[in-house]
Amino acid sequence: MPMHYVYLICAVIAETIGTASMQASQQFTKPLPSLVVVISYAVSFYLLSLTLKFMPVGVVYALWSGLGIVLIALIGLAVFGQKLDLPAVIGLGLIIAGVLVINLFSHSATH
Repeated sequence: MPMHYVYLICAVIAETIGTASMQASQQFTKPLPSLVVVISYAVSFYLLSLTLKFMPVGVVYALWSGLGIVLIALIGLAVFGQKLDLPAVIGLGLIIAGVLVINLFSHSATH
């Protein structure tokens, strides 16, 4: 796997940790989860900057945000008990389909 994809995957994971911690911070009233939010987003943005050396910003942002949305929705369901209705599941499926189309068929994914 090319290193820029490793950076991107790690950026998505860091962003997902940060977003889940934001929920756990209870509007930044809990110090430890609040600190995790700041650190996770800093790591995520740094890794995104490394990814941008190899991929266009639009593609990187689409992959980062799309994968992050799907992962945080699954974490919300599993950890926070947040239910997803059928339209939400369909929408998440479309996001996954979009990520797959970009990665499998787009020549813009790397430059």
